Amino acid sequence: MLRNSTFLNLLLLLVVLSCALSVVTSQHRARKLYDELQKQKGIAQQMDVEWGQLQLEQSTLARPARVEKIAIQQLQMQMPKNGQVQFIQGTPDGRVKP
Repeated sequence: MLRNSTFLNLLLLLVVLSCALSVVTSQHRARKLYDELQKQKGIAQQMDVEWGQLQLEQSTLARPARVEKIAIQQLQMQMPKNGQVQFIQGTPDGRVKP
């Protein structure tokens, strides 16, 4: 009888130890995952800031006045005269009317 209770106690001790180790392991894994989540949130926030800056830069570079200035100064382009403009009408199917 004493032998059976000792065996049962050892078995229960092993079960308790394995449960404790699995709790420690899962807590460690959860902390590592939480740390990684926080890092990824920081990266996402930095990307949002960069995206906003890029949108602002794009709107600055694409201003019509800036585009016109570059076209005139660097590309030597000029606005067409009245007789140089032709209007072409298209049909809904994409063909050009003669």
